[in-house]
Amino acid sequence: MRPPTIRDVAERAGVSKSLVSLVLRGSGQVRAEKREAVLRAVRELGYRPNTAARALSETRTPGEARALPSARARPGGGTGTPLVGVLLHDLRNPWYVDLVDGLNSLLHASGLHMLLADARLNRRVGQDPAASFLDLGADGLVVVGTLPDPAALDAVAERIPVVVAGAREPVPPGVDVVAGDDEQGARLATEHLLQLGHRRIAHIAGYGAVGELRRRSFEAVMRAHGARGAVVEPSDMTEEGGHRAAVRLLARADRPTAVFAVNDIACVGALSAAEELGLSVPGDLSVVGYDNTSTSRLRHLWLTTVDNAGHEVGRRAARCLLDRIEGRGGAGRVQLAAPLLEIRGTTAPAAAPFTD
Repeated sequence: MRPPTIRDVAERAGVSKSLVSLVLRGSGQVRAEKREAVLRAVRELGYRPNTAARALSETRTPGEARALPSARARPGGGTGTPLVGVLLHDLRNPWYVDLVDGLNSLLHASGLHMLLADARLNRRVGQDPAASFLDLGADGLVVVGTLPDPAALDAVAERIPVVVAGAREPVPPGVDVVAGDDEQGARLATEHLLQLGHRRIAHIAGYGAVGELRRRSFEAVMRAHGARGAVVEPSDMTEEGGHRAAVRLLARADRPTAVFAVNDIACVGALSAAEELGLSVPGDLSVVGYDNTSTSRLRHLWLTTVDNAGHEVGRRAARCLLDRIEGRGGAGRVQLAAPLLEIRGTTAPAAAPFTD
């Protein structure tokens, strides 16, 4: 069901569209009974003026940032300041910092405010993390990461533009998806280890569509190279989960000589496990992470990792949202940013050749 328009409000109230606009702008030139009829229609229809589109349509010279409009009262509370909601799967993931930075750089230049929320915390208190942005009067929503229940976006996507960034789960019609190319990134990591002579390579896997894509790509590359030493150990993509998975892997009789972790956080857990077991990295064990987070660039870690183009994913997601706010939407699109391999200090040639 499409969201109500200003025309619908005018028809319900029995007035012209221009009079509705006057009421919504807080003009004092409207008679009390007409104003009440318009506000009643707004409440009954659940109409919410798209102030972000109005801000983006303001005239500006090329290269100039659009100025924020002055705050205006909205029916039912709130202000007319253009607002974009950003719902993060988990604020603890440092990769999201780069993504949000790319997102904010373009939204801010277009005169839009961001409002962040942590979906994990909202779930703990029983709140609907996506629908709450409707109550706050958001003009659009960017969902960052994987939500446990993607169907929760259905009702929101019917009312405001929605873009999903950094996840690959199915989305409602008309919702854009922007992410890194997970299959290509996992291929880069696995081929790097194979080229170093490793054959007993383990993968600390994750969950959701992203985890599945990285795992499948790892297994496909290993099969293509005839390497029969591939082992997959599941994790919850946290440091503790990566540590537990690595302990299980490194306790095997046929211990792997290299580990490819689903993300940098799990990779840090694997490094801790190797240290506890007296294994040197990369002398005894090569390790590759994923996301090229700020953690991976710490000098005492200096992880070899896949750069998942977080900043670029954020910028593209912002561009998609701005297009939809301005009415240039259409069918939902999927955009994938190209990953790069960052070779640092946690990978080295295998200590000795292995035969399959």
